[in-house]
This record gives sequence, C-alpha cells and structure tokens, in this order.
Amino acid sequence: MPDASLENITEFLATKRLAIVGVSRDSGHFSRGLLREFVAQGYDVVPVNPQAREIEGRRCFARVADITPPVEAALLMTPVSETDQALCACNEADIRKIWIYKTCKNSPIQERAVDVSRLRGAAVIQGHCPYMFLPKPAFVHRVHRFFMKMVGSYPR
Repeated sequence: MPDASLENITEFLATKRLAIVGVSRDSGHFSRGLLREFVAQGYDVVPVNPQAREIEGRRCFARVADITPPVEAALLMTPVSETDQALCACNEADIRKIWIYKTCKNSPIQERAVDVSRLRGAAVIQGHCPYMFLPKPAFVHRVHRFFMKMVGSYPR
C-alpha cells in the first residue's frame, strides 16, 4: 500500500483545515473524540454528517461538496458500507488528501474508488489510527505507536 507511507500521513496532518466525514452525533463516539483532539491540537475541523446541523459547536455540512471554503483533506470515519460513496464524494470535491479510518480490503467497490482517487492524484491512506500520528499524542497512543514500530507495522 504505497500511499500509507509516513510521508503521506505527515502531509495529511500538515493540512490544518480538514473535514471529518461521518462524524457521529453521539458525543461519546470515537469520531467525536478524534474531532475534539484535532481541534485541541490547532486544526480547523469541518464535520460532515447529513443528519446534523452542528457538531461540537461547529457548523456541520451534509456533503463534502457543500463545504465553503473547500477543504484539501478529509478523514473518512464512515461505516465500511459507506466508504466508497464517501470516496466518490471526495473525488467530486477534488480533495487530494484522504484518510480512510476503517477500510475494507476485500471490497472491489471500495478498491475501485481508491484506485480512481489515486489515478486523479490523491494520496489515500488506508487504515491506521490518526491519534498516534498527531504531534502530541496521549500516552496510550504513544504506547500503541511504540508497539506498531516494534512489530514492523508502523508506516515508513
């Protein structure tokens, strides 16, 4: 998976304004915690959820294409069954940095959408927890990163 490189992750995180697509309305959901952490670390995060008008005090957009001004990066927190649609929406919105949190490696539809994204020049990161790559991760995420490096599954 060439686009799961540390270089692409670093470039994604260097983009300070990004969308989180599929962020939950449930304040205790993992995606909400991740949104709060990105904000705490200085990111301008735009939530995307068609069933919400506002999340964490931020205007929420129904679709990536509706975001104004547009974003350059999107973190997909969608259910696996909706990831291909989210990828297509990112392609239509000309987003060139895409991170898929939950990926389905055996889905031909999702793999086609990833291929289309890459063919149009997008860097697509599949899998990996963004927490451990943020500049100041909490202790548990530093431990996770340490073990990934120890077993050789940390991106290079």
